[in-house]
Amino acid sequence: MSKATKDALNSLHGALAEKLADAIDEMSHETKGLAAILNVARQFLKDNNIEATAAPGSHMANLANKVAEFPFDPERDAPLN
Repeated sequence: MSKATKDALNSLHGALAEKLADAIDEMSHETKGLAAILNVARQFLKDNNIEATAAPGSHMANLANKVAEFPFDPERDAPLN
């Protein structure tokens, strides 16, 4: 099996950031699963070392702005098992 190219991985990375931002846009505050989507977005940002403002207008900046709209409290927002 061949390895993915850097361009393919960059494209996948951008698509994931865009889809996460879109998913957050489409969910209301009461939507079941919102906390899970926000947690995925939070981890995605953390994994990509996003600790400061991303380039204005970029998918990463849009995602960071969406995540900031919904504060996450792990004790309150964690899914119940």
